[in-house]
Amino acid sequence: MAENLDQPFKESAMNSEERRKINREQRTQVIAFAFMIGITILAFLAVGAEGIPNAFTVPFILLLALVQLILQLYYFMHLKDKDHGWPNSFMISGLVLAAPMIAALILLLGVVKY
Repeated sequence: MAENLDQPFKESAMNSEERRKINREQRTQVIAFAFMIGITILAFLAVGAEGIPNAFTVPFILLLALVQLILQLYYFMHLKDKDHGWPNSFMISGLVLAAPMIAALILLLGVVKY
């Protein structure tokens, strides 16, 4: 048995359906990665452009960051898979709880500061 260890396997242990699923997943991740690179380039262009006002640039970059966060959680943290119902519910409930608190803090700081 040990004499065959240096020889490559003739066939993979995966069947064709598993290989097709992995190839589809890799293609999806490459497309998502390219889209995120595009979002990053768009954010750099928004900051570097002189004609765009700051009142538009900051919310635009925050929106791009939110889209990129959702894409990373969805595709690279595998929250789109079927067995991730509980992590998805915890993430959504955390966002539902955190968003009003952050908005309240921003409003409070804005009211106190000005």
